[in-house]
Amino acid sequence: MPNSKLPPQLNPITEQDIADFLVNTPDFFERHAELLSSVQLNSGHGKRAISLQERQAEMLREKIKVIERGLMDMIRYGNENTQTADKLQRWTRQLLLATDARELPDLIAQNIKNEFAVPQVAIKVWGVDASYAEEAFAVGVSEDAQAFASSLTLPFVGLNAKFEAATWLDNPDQAVSVALIPLKAADASAALGLLVLASPDGQRFNSDMGTDFLERIGEVASAALSRLKDGRSA
Repeated sequence: MPNSKLPPQLNPITEQDIADFLVNTPDFFERHAELLSSVQLNSGHGKRAISLQERQAEMLREKIKVIERGLMDMIRYGNENTQTADKLQRWTRQLLLATDARELPDLIAQNIKNEFAVPQVAIKVWGVDASYAEEAFAVGVSEDAQAFASSLTLPFVGLNAKFEAATWLDNPDQAVSVALIPLKAADASAALGLLVLASPDGQRFNSDMGTDFLERIGEVASAALSRLKDGRSA
């Protein structure tokens, strides 16, 4: 009786086998240069057929465009960072030039509004020298608000969840998103104040944004406001 068992089938060549061969045989197209012009591919910009060389050129142009866009973004971000650094320097300079310490809270708030185009800014400071205890910036803060400020290790950014600090603003109803920046002396855990930035734009201060710049704002403001703790007027 003849053997009915068929011989094992050879494994078919796969696309991956072809790809591996071309990768491992870089001189293949040197020996078969005519394939570069005879192989026809679909264009990435339509249904017309183009040669392999043309398709490679298209892909290269697309990669160049991506690189160009990346470079333009880097340049734009660099310019924006330079502008922000200049604004921060001007703001800091104004604080250093202040001759009356009781003017500092208002100076901090107003210059942030002007330099950084923040619609609303408010600031409160507590534990100040008795000579400043009746100033507007030193009153109207509950113990809960003070405890909340001390609990912040980083500025809070996000939607206004009816924070008490938002009521310090001129128009609390227009404070949709806020940044709450704790003001603390160097190496101190307890806050000496709280700086509030607010916007009617819900995305202006959002939970995805970085807080490094806001931290710098808080550090400079805290250092300046330390003058209110000991009664110095200058």
